[in-house]
Amino acid sequence: MDPEIVALASSAGTTVVTLMATDAWERVRNGITSLWRREQVERAEAVAAELDATREDLLAASQTGDQDVEAELQAEWQGRIRRLLAARPEAAEELRRLLEELAPDIGAAPAVTQHATASGHARIYQAGRDQHISER
Repeated sequence: MDPEIVALASSAGTTVVTLMATDAWERVRNGITSLWRREQVERAEAVAAELDATREDLLAASQTGDQDVEAELQAEWQGRIRRLLAARPEAAEELRRLLEELAPDIGAAPAVTQHATASGHARIYQAGRDQHISER
């Protein structure tokens, strides 16, 4: 599969799920549903229902502190969007425009989310970019 489509689907899935818990939710839902309505009309209503269900799952997970759910939901939407773009590559440009409208800062700098758990005498080193460790 075209690496550009994979990267776009990855970015879109992450953006869609991330914005579900914000004030941009209605715009996200309308934009993604409209995209499907133009490209795969027979799936548009099911996608709208899946968006609603995903948002409910995300909000519930947020209340319980389940951090794994967001990553799982992002992966699900990345797959859905990748399959749409594989079937309809011409939708890529419309998706790019939608993402720019929904999250204009998307191209500025990638968001970094890190989670770690240590136990015993474990050490965790995390970095969003370069990391230099000097232990003696």
